[in-house]
Amino acid sequence: MTIEAPETKIVETYRVACDGGEGALGHPRVYLQIPEGDGFVECPYCDCKYIHKDHVDSAA
Repeated sequence: MTIEAPETKIVETYRVACDGGEGALGHPRVYLQIPEGDGFVECPYCDCKYIHKDHVDSAA
């Protein structure tokens, strides 16, 4: 049995919303703030990683 890697999304804003993307099978919508120093944030529900476009090279 293998576990799929969490999804990674490149975004253009420092504030993002995540709902799991599965419709009724997702999770409650949460709003996440990407710290400008780190350049990324991970959703506490689904572990999706959001990387700001200006930090793609350093946050990967």
